[in-house]
Amino acid sequence: MKIALVQINPVLGDFPANCQKMIDYAGEAYIKGCKLVVFPELAISGYPPQDLLERQSFVRDHEKAKVALINSLPAIDVMFGCIEQRIGGGGKPLYNSAVVVRNGEVVFKAHKQLLPSYDVFDETRYFEPGSPSELYELDGHFFGVSVCEDVWHHEVHDYTVDPLAEIHNKANEQGVKLSGMINISASPFQRDKEDTRRSIFKRYCNDYQTPFLYCNQVGGQDSLIFDGRSLAMDQKGEVVAQSLGFAEDMVIVDTDNWRGDMHAQVDPPTISTVYDALVLGVRDYVTKCGFKSAVIGLSGGIDSALTAALAVAALGKENVLGVAMPSPYSSRESLEDARQLAANLDCSFEIIPIAPLFDQFKESLSPLFADFEHDLTEQNLQARIRGNLLMALSNKFGHLLLTTGNKSEMAVGYCTLYGDMSGGLAVISDVPKQLVYELSRFVNIAREIIPERIIEKPPSAELKPDQLDQDDLPPYEILDAILELYLEEGKGITEIIDLGYAEAVVHDIIHRVRINEYKRKQAPMGLKVTTKAFGCGRRYPTTQRYRG
Repeated sequence: MKIALVQINPVLGDFPANCQKMIDYAGEAYIKGCKLVVFPELAISGYPPQDLLERQSFVRDHEKAKVALINSLPAIDVMFGCIEQRIGGGGKPLYNSAVVVRNGEVVFKAHKQLLPSYDVFDETRYFEPGSPSELYELDGHFFGVSVCEDVWHHEVHDYTVDPLAEIHNKANEQGVKLSGMINISASPFQRDKEDTRRSIFKRYCNDYQTPFLYCNQVGGQDSLIFDGRSLAMDQKGEVVAQSLGFAEDMVIVDTDNWRGDMHAQVDPPTISTVYDALVLGVRDYVTKCGFKSAVIGLSGGIDSALTAALAVAALGKENVLGVAMPSPYSSRESLEDARQLAANLDCSFEIIPIAPLFDQFKESLSPLFADFEHDLTEQNLQARIRGNLLMALSNKFGHLLLTTGNKSEMAVGYCTLYGDMSGGLAVISDVPKQLVYELSRFVNIAREIIPERIIEKPPSAELKPDQLDQDDLPPYEILDAILELYLEEGKGITEIIDLGYAEAVVHDIIHRVRINEYKRKQAPMGLKVTTKAFGCGRRYPTTQRYRG
């Protein structure tokens, strides 16, 4: 039989639009002779709905949408994820479920058993874990059905339940052989996660000699990016169908010979997936929040250059405004590079010198600052003047202001609150500086978009004479390595020093991370591409005295 895996890009809470996508794709699958079409986890609502689930109106409207959807689907089996209200006292009032609709009736249900409550996930806050489900039967074929985390039992060691083993035990008890395992998911993207996923799926296929079908959500939702990349594996764990990454798509697999559509390569280069993730994240955040265009401060440096390139790829050149705001310390080369970048991108470009405003600020403050030398205060004034100008352009013309700080800077506080941190989306705030360079070179693969001088010159904030980042920070290759060990791998100061890093440098970096937590709490939302981003998945207290 033919089975269609359809990854849709839902808008959270837009029940009519999300359901219409499912109806349209199901109709297409029906025309192409499929017996079953599969949609992702919580496809009606979008994932993650978070505290919207605590609103009874949201749950009621979801139920109304589900009923209307059930009555509008074509004459094939349709599997999708949805909220199910739980009957009975005690526990949470909702299940995270997979259901199958056939001829206007729900003929199968499976409730998610493993509810993640780590990193960006908080499902135990809303859902009750389900019990082992029955087998799903279609035309004499039996399938196991699992929901996202249910397949991650061996990766997350807190779980005592193995839903996939339970499904196979049930099949053995009933004396049937599973034709496949179906997993519907809303699994967010991060670097190298695809390798982990496919390793899990392949191990399952090898352990149980059973094919595996995976249908994942696609699209940006706040800081999370869902990559799709739905697939089917045969019983040997070989990929036999592969959907696109970072785009809506439908692939069809034939279970008679376990062959299917291959819309993308199985192992795309990591750098290209990070690029595609960021482009999708920008596009969906901007458009789903009701904006059409973006404004960016172009300093002539690599961070703003990469952000502008991503924005143009996401929104189109006609919807991006780059603004250079030279100060008395800005070099002629930086202004030239900003102008050349805008020309290469073919986006709008304006220049607003800030020297007159900077002089006015200093004059207004001079009665209070007269006995003090120029220091970080005057540097931050320049950044805050720029932030005010960019926000004015955002207000006047309806552009979303994209901030340009990278993860390395955000980690150690090398950024100005209410200055370069002003904005609505921090595009590369989870991109370490070394990865910024890799992505910039990737942008230039086909032709030079980011001027080579931007990539080659030493980074500088240009807020005082002859300033370089490395005057205040260790080399970025060392800084990024220590930050990855501390932030992503969770290693302590002693462990990092034992790996060969200079004690004074390690203490200084971790000290900076700790004392700048208050800045990050006030930063705009950023797009998550690493295993641990600043944002909802990192919950550190601002007021604390732990020094390890």
